[in-house]
Amino acid sequence: MTTPEAGAPAPQRRVIAPRNWRDQFLALLAETANVSHAAAQAKISLSHVYKIRREDRGFARAWQAALCEGYDNLEMALLNRLLAGESKDGDGKKYDNATAFRLLTVHKDSASRERAQRENESEEEILASIDAKLAAMRAREKQATALLTPIVTGPDDIDGTVADGG
Repeated sequence: MTTPEAGAPAPQRRVIAPRNWRDQFLALLAETANVSHAAAQAKISLSHVYKIRREDRGFARAWQAALCEGYDNLEMALLNRLLAGESKDGDGKKYDNATAFRLLTVHKDSASRERAQRENESEEEILASIDAKLAAMRAREKQATALLTPIVTGPDDIDGTVADGG
């Protein structure tokens, strides 16, 4: 049996992840806003999910977007329960509205930052759209100016009318 030498890095364990675990994890995270639950349902370890988030910026952005969506869903569910009331004879579920409200309050800032980032991601598209509209307006203005400009046929015809010679 061999033992690692002092100061040698620990051997890396290879994680065998289920196929499409990221899509499944992100969908569940968007649905529940619960990282532990989403990881368990996607059959991936919580530590591996956090490791991938640290290493993959695209996954980290998708994670944040899914988490924001999950909090939006939580907010809508809480609002619905507060407006409609809770069923006393229903399925027997008891909702902890106070905890849900505290969670929403804690994550309000991060959700606001994510929404702002999502809006900024499409800034290039917005600018391109504005540029296209301005170009179309300039083209229409050029056409209108060309139609309104008098056709000059000779030196006496400055105002667009033909002089009658007399």
